[in-house]
Amino acid sequence: MVAGETLRMASYVGVVLVLAAPLGIYMARVFTRDKTFLDPVLCPIERLIYRLCAVDADKEMNWKEYALVLLIFNGFGFVALFLIQLLQGLLPLNPQNLAGVEPTVAFNTAASFMTNTNWQAYGGESTMSYLTQMAGLTVQNFLSAAVGIAVLLALIRGLTRKTTDEIGNFWFDLTRSLLWVLIPLSVAFTIFLASQGAIQNVGAYKTVTTLEGAKQTIAMGPAASQVAIKMLGTNGGGFFNANSAHPFENPTPLTTFFELVAILLIPAGLVFAYGKMVGDLRQGYVILGAMLLLFATGLGVTYAAEHYGNPQIAAVHVAQPTAMEGKEVRCGVADSALWATATTGASSGSVNSMHDSFTPLGGLVPMLSIQLGEVVFGGVGAGLYGMLVFVFLTVFIVGLMVGRTPEYLGKKIESWEVKMAVLAVLIPSATILLGAATAVITRAGTSPILNPGPHGLSEVLYAFSSAGGNNGSAFAGLNAATPFYTILTGLGMLIGRFGVIVPVLAIAGSLAKKKAVPAGPGTFHTNSGLFAGLLAGVILIIGALTFFPALALGPIVEQLAMMAGTSF
Repeated sequence: MVAGETLRMASYVGVVLVLAAPLGIYMARVFTRDKTFLDPVLCPIERLIYRLCAVDADKEMNWKEYALVLLIFNGFGFVALFLIQLLQGLLPLNPQNLAGVEPTVAFNTAASFMTNTNWQAYGGESTMSYLTQMAGLTVQNFLSAAVGIAVLLALIRGLTRKTTDEIGNFWFDLTRSLLWVLIPLSVAFTIFLASQGAIQNVGAYKTVTTLEGAKQTIAMGPAASQVAIKMLGTNGGGFFNANSAHPFENPTPLTTFFELVAILLIPAGLVFAYGKMVGDLRQGYVILGAMLLLFATGLGVTYAAEHYGNPQIAAVHVAQPTAMEGKEVRCGVADSALWATATTGASSGSVNSMHDSFTPLGGLVPMLSIQLGEVVFGGVGAGLYGMLVFVFLTVFIVGLMVGRTPEYLGKKIESWEVKMAVLAVLIPSATILLGAATAVITRAGTSPILNPGPHGLSEVLYAFSSAGGNNGSAFAGLNAATPFYTILTGLGMLIGRFGVIVPVLAIAGSLAKKKAVPAGPGTFHTNSGLFAGLLAGVILIIGALTFFPALALGPIVEQLAMMAGTSF
């Protein structure tokens, strides 16, 4: 059993890499304006969009202009989604006559989907109309993913350009990401999901009679199209409350596998695109190697923790020691561990099992993956620019060790870049810890906790990690639908998203102004396996120094108590 599950997990990684490599080369061609097979169809549409929106896509922006336009665009998206939710009771495509969303939940949801977090303080089928799901949530799934790619492209230009303050055009990056990458992949994946049984309709909910004679309401809706972009865009918001454990979202073992592939496909592909765009594929391979090392370590720990389960239960139930509580039975422990590791490393809140029911150690890994910055492949665009922030910090540390000004791709990493990189790491970390601390010292924060002791602390810490890290998954033993949590986590999502984007764009603008420095005898090469190991080590050390005290009070002490047979 273990051998078969290990082979399945290894096959999954292999399929992701095999598909990501050509996708990455294709994306590099798209963003450098090289010809692609979709150009004859999409170039006229692209020009029409620019004309209708009065946009000059050839006019380049400096980093401040790029950041300002990005923030204004996201601000309009936030307001539009907020209003759609408030007014949904008056809008069409609402066959169940669902009322407008409660304002604090609407604020939380608007912040969530606009920031690519997709944290949900509501049940989808009982709260959101079809119009809200399609014109609100699904649209933001596309736009938030495209914004992440745009920021990454700006940073890549900062690394590759010399003596200029221009880092590209936001509208060009956004439009190309949507037309050439996200929409075509989502259309193809929607067709595949619908062919497997994922529903796609706008009919009223069905009332049926069960075998016991009771009446049951079966929710309907355009699920397949939203599931496609929630996976490909590393968004994660479920059309239904049960998310990807729901058979209408994830109907077959084949959809389980390929939804998992979709989560990491574009983030992994962007690593290949990065190597192509900077002119050194080995730079991409090094980053990919660090990602795979962290991913394999996290997956191994999670799988082992869930496979061997609670030793106290195993002592009296030798035939089934595996921790099956909270697992969707079609997926079992292997796919549940794989899903949890992939989604929390990839900034996707999608779940096919209950993280709250994982063993303490099994739940620690997904939580830590979020706290590290979700750079283990990470969100679409966001994962790689987050990883590059750690690359700059690693280069700086190595430069101190060898006594030289640190360099990366011929650009000197100086005080401004280091300060911005530190801000990009500290802002979401501080948001997570301060939010959790506020919750556990206030009545409004502790009253919704449904479990006592260290597990209750883990639930709170996971909630703010998910918000500040823009993940969206949850330890669902916490009632996060209260005004305290909807407002505080909503603010955490906004700070966690833009508190990283703005420093990253500042780094891009600074690097673009610099000349390229020729490699010298003291230059530390960043395209080697040694650097991949150093990069992974720096990520773990920074994460451990930041979050170990909080983790020690939550999942770590709970794991030790479980081993000793103590409960709370």
